[in-house]
Amino acid sequence: MDIGLPTKVPLFQTLLRTEGRALATRLRVVAAALALAAVAAFVPAPVGATANFPALAGRVVDQAQVLSAGERADLDGKLADLESKSGIQLVVATVSSLDGEEIEPYANELFRAWKLGEAKKNNGVLFLIAPKEHRVRIEVGYGLEGALTDATSSLIIANAVAPRFKAGDYDGGVARGVDDIITVLTTDSSEWQKKPELRAEDDASFLDAVAPFLVLLFILFVFYITRHGGGGGGGLLVNILILSAGMGRGGSPFGGGGGGFSGGGGSSGGGGASGSW
Repeated sequence: MDIGLPTKVPLFQTLLRTEGRALATRLRVVAAALALAAVAAFVPAPVGATANFPALAGRVVDQAQVLSAGERADLDGKLADLESKSGIQLVVATVSSLDGEEIEPYANELFRAWKLGEAKKNNGVLFLIAPKEHRVRIEVGYGLEGALTDATSSLIIANAVAPRFKAGDYDGGVARGVDDIITVLTTDSSEWQKKPELRAEDDASFLDAVAPFLVLLFILFVFYITRHGGGGGGGLLVNILILSAGMGRGGSPFGGGGGGFSGGGGSSGGGGASGSW
């Protein structure tokens, strides 16, 4: 696979910019999750409210209708083969609108609502395209963040996907992006370590390491307030735990979808990368 990192840009500067974007993305996702937790805790959702997400009807969900029938069929075959051989559940989705939301929290919420990947391995990937907003994101499950890193995802988008989308070639951009994602996920890690243009980060960032502790402290803080500051504590804590489980936008605990296809209970913590064209 030829990612094609521009040779005129020093590697250090490229890695620095990539790490900065990755850290900013993680901070936005964590901030959005905490804000949504607060809202969910104090403002109960209306009974019967549903998320404005497309149904998980298959491995390719083309709500925006930008992919040809032939490309959808080719993608479905590749994704089914990947899942049967590795257990990795990679889903391609195009949406007609992000409903005014940034693509990072939208992708994370959609991933959790669909529950992509196996519950114990969290080995799901969502390749999300929003043509109306000219935004694209690769959202990576917890279990695959060490292989499909934020920096590698960013390089795939910048070099393989965005230029083709900019030229109006959605079929080509999605096909190349999927091929690159599959190559990264199915190639021995020692081979990728030999490629400096793809070795853009170590195992985990500082934010990755402390995020679970921040979430735990937040839940304990809210629990303390509800126990010492008045009634409603039980419902408050339940709302937060439900949201943290990925059901904040109406997600089903059994995954999504029709047509005999559904997620396996996996989750994501905001790993991956976004881009535009």
